[in-house]
Amino acid sequence: MSTDQIVEVAGRRLKLTNLEKVFYPSTGFTKGQVIDYYARIAPVLVPHLAGKPLTLKRYPNGVDAQPFFEKNATKHRPDWVQTAPIWSEGNKRYVNYILANDLATLVWVANLAAIELHPSLSLAEDISCPRALVFDLDPGPPANIVQCCQVAMWLRSIFEHFKLESFPKSSGSKGLQIYVPLNTETSYDETKPFAHAVARLLESEHRDLVVSDMKKTIRTNRVFVDWSQNDEHKTTVSVYSLRARERPTVSTPVTWDEVERTLKKKDASLLVIESDRALERVEQLGDLFAPLLTLKQRLPKLPGLDEGEAGSLKQGLAVSSSSDRGRGKKPTVSKTPNPSARARRK
Repeated sequence: MSTDQIVEVAGRRLKLTNLEKVFYPSTGFTKGQVIDYYARIAPVLVPHLAGKPLTLKRYPNGVDAQPFFEKNATKHRPDWVQTAPIWSEGNKRYVNYILANDLATLVWVANLAAIELHPSLSLAEDISCPRALVFDLDPGPPANIVQCCQVAMWLRSIFEHFKLESFPKSSGSKGLQIYVPLNTETSYDETKPFAHAVARLLESEHRDLVVSDMKKTIRTNRVFVDWSQNDEHKTTVSVYSLRARERPTVSTPVTWDEVERTLKKKDASLLVIESDRALERVEQLGDLFAPLLTLKQRLPKLPGLDEGEAGSLKQGLAVSSSSDRGRGKKPTVSKTPNPSARARRK
């Protein structure tokens, strides 16, 4: 493979540069391989990026060198790359975000050394309306993704009480992320307090393992349930995005069975998925995150939730459980009890 190549992608001519440059020194994974991965994963990735303002995390000298975030689209871009102006309150100006709506744009972005892709939860055309609720489970060492799997199961149980489906994916880094598709009319004024209340409820019931505050001093051997990502001004790493780790890991959709198996076996490596395996999984399983694009769900309307208080959510769960019992249904509960509660019963 030569260093530079002129290629045609979906009818667009592109110049790809420095293809042999090593981006992941520990594995020899090159810029050309980064571009190749994104080109091959595009059929399932592009639908999750299309129409969403995209923040690039660029690593022009590879993962061991200093990266930089780029929100405003570079002026030196092909005229067919679509962008969307979004008002930035912090900068007091419009930021011209890239919209990765097609394969050619995705390849062009990869050629910019944008190893990580961080889209908004909203479409550019309706920036105040999140398409999903997201929780980023971040373990504080020595905790790892195994402990995140336990917290994920508790989260799933809460959502099931409210008849909400949720979908897990590896962060591609240390933790796990849980998405609840919405695709209905809502706002961050609704989703953020709900997410905060969920995080506080988990913290109150599982203080030995969960924190809802991002202070790193209190996160040792606990899982930080990051609810704050549910914000118009924040982004979360995209499904199928590469991560700038030692090896070319991918933020990959996983099944709940895989989450349970990882928890049962206490084997963090089960959810460490690199680029080749991510591609194989798509070929075998399809897009496990496809429901994020179409599934319509609404968050429950609970009184007193505006400030993210756990009490109103707990009351809502109790009402939901009572309703289920009244219909002859067993309430959905966590399969694994709270370890601290178990200790108190002894």
